Amino acid sequence: MAERRLTRVTSFDVAEAAGVSQSTVSRALAGDPSISAPTRQRVMEAARKLNYQVDENAARLRRGKTGTLAVVMVCRPGQDRKDLNPFYYALLGSTCAAASARGYEVLVSFQDSETNFWGHYQERRKADGMIVIGTSENTAAWDYFGSLPEGSNWVCWGATHDSFPWVRSDNHAGATLATRHMLVRGYRQIVCLGSETSPQRQFKERYDGYAAAMKSAGLEPVLQRIERGLPREEQGRLATAALIDSGRPFDGLFGVSDEIALGALKELASRGYVVPDQIGVVGFDGVRAGAWSTPPLTTVESDFEVAGSLLVERLLAMIAGEKPATQRVPVRLVVRGSTRP
Repeated sequence: MAERRLTRVTSFDVAEAAGVSQSTVSRALAGDPSISAPTRQRVMEAARKLNYQVDENAARLRRGKTGTLAVVMVCRPGQDRKDLNPFYYALLGSTCAAASARGYEVLVSFQDSETNFWGHYQERRKADGMIVIGTSENTAAWDYFGSLPEGSNWVCWGATHDSFPWVRSDNHAGATLATRHMLVRGYRQIVCLGSETSPQRQFKERYDGYAAAMKSAGLEPVLQRIERGLPREEQGRLATAALIDSGRPFDGLFGVSDEIALGALKELASRGYVVPDQIGVVGFDGVRAGAWSTPPLTTVESDFEVAGSLLVERLLAMIAGEKPATQRVPVRLVVRGSTRP
């Protein structure tokens, strides 16, 4: 029995079947308005019968586009990728979904040191633009991305400088919301676990929101500083231990991130404090682990779907030559068991 060979259908085959030129096939399938409706219909019918598939990559490259967006996840130097803040994984997922909904593929890389910093996707025609997400603690990474050539299309979450093209949560409003929630629940001596000098600019914004709510209630804002360079949960645990050991009275803790607040919950439990009866705890970020802590963590959650969409939309606007304004992602309070009912 003779062996049957499968041959790849080309635009030449479609052109021959439709009785037009190859360039007409290309323009008809691309939706070129200069092609008449009857001709376009004839080309599409021939392509359907022959099961012709357009080579999207080749078509994009001819138009000077790759149809791909790069997403760089910035890690701490030497950090195991599985230990990356779960907030960033959630943001990565929503960003990929937003890009896919707009017809783009996504190229993801994890970068943590000068040995693997790389952002020249646009010049090498690997991607049309880049989204950078990750910790502000890796200042070398942000220095690198901040020095990319003029004309580079990129946006970021976690920027160390306001001059970068950023998208952020509404940190001030979220922290104010969290603090007012605790005040309404009867907590008065609320301490913020965070930093006003961290490269994480959102930490300063969250402290300012907390402080504004405390002052408007006629109360003194108190900052218990976290130690730089440690995992967030350990920062929260150590800051809580230092606060307890200092003898300063407190009945509420606002952690500027969920992981810091989760560390605080562990330290409070080890010291015999009852949450939420004696101490109330609220975090910020809305990470999944907070729903399963003991007790479940009350938190301020960013709208991840909106965050991913805004990152992609701002990047696509830059690619189109526009200069979109910086944008804030709306937040909401998620009340769980770490504050009084």
